[in-house]
This record gives sequence, C-alpha cells and structure tokens, in this order.
Amino acid sequence: MLPLLEAWDAEAYELRERLGLRQDFAERWQTLSHGERKRAQIGAALWQRPAVLAVDEPTNHIDLDARRMLGAALARFEGTGVLVSHDRSLLDQLCQQCVWLEGGQATVHPGGYTAAAAQRAHAQETALRKRADAKREHHRLQREVHTRRAVAARAHRERSKRGLPIKDHDARDRKNLARVSGKDGQAGRLLRQLDGRAHQAAARLASASVRRTYATGIWPPGSLSPRPLLFESEAWVVRFAGGSRALHLPPLAIRRDDRIALTGPNGVGKSSLLRDLLERLAIEPARLVWLPQELTAAEGTAVLAEARSLGNDQLGLLMNAVSRLGSRPERLLQSEVPSPGESRKLLLALGIARTPHLIIMDEPTNHLDLPAIEALEEALAGCPCALLLVSHDQRFVETLTTTTWRLEGRDGDDSVLQVD
Repeated sequence: MLPLLEAWDAEAYELRERLGLRQDFAERWQTLSHGERKRAQIGAALWQRPAVLAVDEPTNHIDLDARRMLGAALARFEGTGVLVSHDRSLLDQLCQQCVWLEGGQATVHPGGYTAAAAQRAHAQETALRKRADAKREHHRLQREVHTRRAVAARAHRERSKRGLPIKDHDARDRKNLARVSGKDGQAGRLLRQLDGRAHQAAARLASASVRRTYATGIWPPGSLSPRPLLFESEAWVVRFAGGSRALHLPPLAIRRDDRIALTGPNGVGKSSLLRDLLERLAIEPARLVWLPQELTAAEGTAVLAEARSLGNDQLGLLMNAVSRLGSRPERLLQSEVPSPGESRKLLLALGIARTPHLIIMDEPTNHLDLPAIEALEEALAGCPCALLLVSHDQRFVETLTTTTWRLEGRDGDDSVLQVD
C-alpha cells in the first residue's frame, strides 16, 4: 500500500483521487475508518495491475459514498475479477455472470445479480412445475397399479374357483378355462409393466429437487398504532460524546405508517441520533422494536433463552416467524450461542409477536447472507407499522422506505439533518 501512497506518477495520482486516498493514510492506519482501510487495500491491489483480482465483501461496513468510489474503481479493472459480495447493486454493476453456491452445488447464470436472480427464479418455477407433474404421474400410476392388482387377483380367484374338471368331456369348459387362464396371464404382464413405470415415476419424483423457499406474511393484527403521530418535536440539538460536535435537527415527526431511511456517511452521527431519539419516544416498550447494529454473544444468548422460555404455542408462532425470516428454527433452538445474524432475526421475531407500532433497525442486513437479506426485505415489505432504517444497502433502503432523513457533515464539523 505504501508505494501507491508515495508514488507521484499520473496513474497513482488518479487512483488516489478516484478512491479518496490521502498520503498520510499509512501513518495513521490505526485511526482510519473501515471504509478508508478498504479503499486503501483495494487501491494497492489495483495499482499492481494483477491478471486476476479476487475481492471478498468489499462493501461490508462502509457508507454509500465509499461504496460508490469502490464500485467505480473496480469497474475500471481490465483483468479477470472474482467478487464475493452480498451487495446486490455492486454485483449488478460489476458482474457478467453469477455463481450460486447452495446445498453443496454450484450453478452459474449469466448477467449481474438481478438478471441472474430472475433466471434462477424461472428455473425454480420450472422445477416446481416438473415436480408437480412427476407427483401427479406417480400417483396416477400407483392408482392404476392398485386397480390392475385387483383385476389380476380376481382373475386368479376365478381360475382357482373353476379348478380342473374331473372328467374333461365338455369342450366348452375347456375353452372357458383357457380364456380365464389367458386373461390371468395378460393381467400379470400388464401389472409388471405398470410396476416398472411406477418405479420410474417414483425415481423422477425423487430427482425433481427444488430449493427451499420461505413464506412471508408474519405480521399479526394490531401492529398499526391507533395514534396518527408516534413522535413529534421542535428543532433540537444532539451533542456528540465529548461535546465538541453536535447534530442540528429540524422539527421531526414519525407518523404511524411512515417508512423512513436515516442516511449519511459513517461518523456523521446516525447512531447518536438514534440513541437520543429512543430516549425521547413516548411509546410503551412492548410496542417498540429496537434492533441495534451489533449484539454481543451474551445478548444473543439472552434472546435465545427468552425464546426457549415461551410456552409451546407461543414458541411455535415465534419459530414460524423466524422461519419466514430465512432461518431454520430447529437448528437455532439446538444452538448454544446463536450467530449474530440469527440473534438479530430472533430479536425481530420476538418484537413482531408483540404487535409493534414502531420498528427501528440499525444496519439490519449486517451478518446476513443474500437469501436471508431478501427474506427479511420481503417480510418488512408487509410491515403495517412505522419503520425507521439505518442501512448502507441501497437496494434494501429503496425497496422499503419512502422518506429520507439525510445527515450531512464533514469530519470535525457539526452535522445537519435534511428531510427529503
């Protein structure tokens, strides 16, 4: 990294400008933000002009401005790029094909994430249709096998009932016996053929696998507050820790069905605003869901213990909500310490069960994989209560919110909130 920061050639200068790199980054590495470090690392890799560049989650924990700078810089890379990311916008911007790893198998689809996901959804619909067809054919053949077995059994009983005549002098008896024997043999052959076809249909049904999907619709009645306004205030000021900086806030209101995104660069005061707002809210605790950016292992264990203490009926409803948020309830209940992502989903499910009037979430997609992010996104899309989100996931915010509280400020300066 140091050679890039010290070089004065045009290419190094342009790369530093594009990624917002300062020459003193190496000296103050320990005080750099996560986004600044990530930009410096990727800049150093790009400056070496590698034939192949592999990047693992480059946009984790960085703000929207840093994401845009990284995306623009990586888009200019002319070699072969391998990107591991849960950032759908970045995948659409950079990728020409997507590889899904699921259930021990890899599937490849052309295009960025949106195009590849659409093809994957179409493949899932086709697989579901084939499986339904195979299931119908299997059941039809099973019914026919049952019918043919009954026919063969009747023919066998008829033959046994006739027996062999003691004195075979009647030609008509001999003809009838031959006819019955022939039908018996024909029924047996048909039965064997149907058995073979039924086994083939069973094999087709077994091979018609589909990937697991999660149902939505987890919101109980009563989640919309009877109060039109959940929060209203005049302009106020929030002081940062230490008192050297402040947030200047205009009059704000949260209506019962608002869907608000709180945006702004890292370090501008979003978390400080949320903490102050939580103290000002006049909402009974049971009607408020607060999902912080990080949960400690001890907090995750406590959330799991609370879930396990519920009665069977309540626990069943809770685990149904967890399943619809993209998790496997049986695995979660068996764990000693849930993962950060599982802890956050469990905390949200506990809050949903109490019919909340307001949900406040700070970076809710942290620690979640793409299927879990999309399950959460789809679940929150049906949320009837007020929603306040802090997230750097641009697509997540665009899908779920209609109003933006935008914090603006620079390092060392006060921050100002604008409402869009």
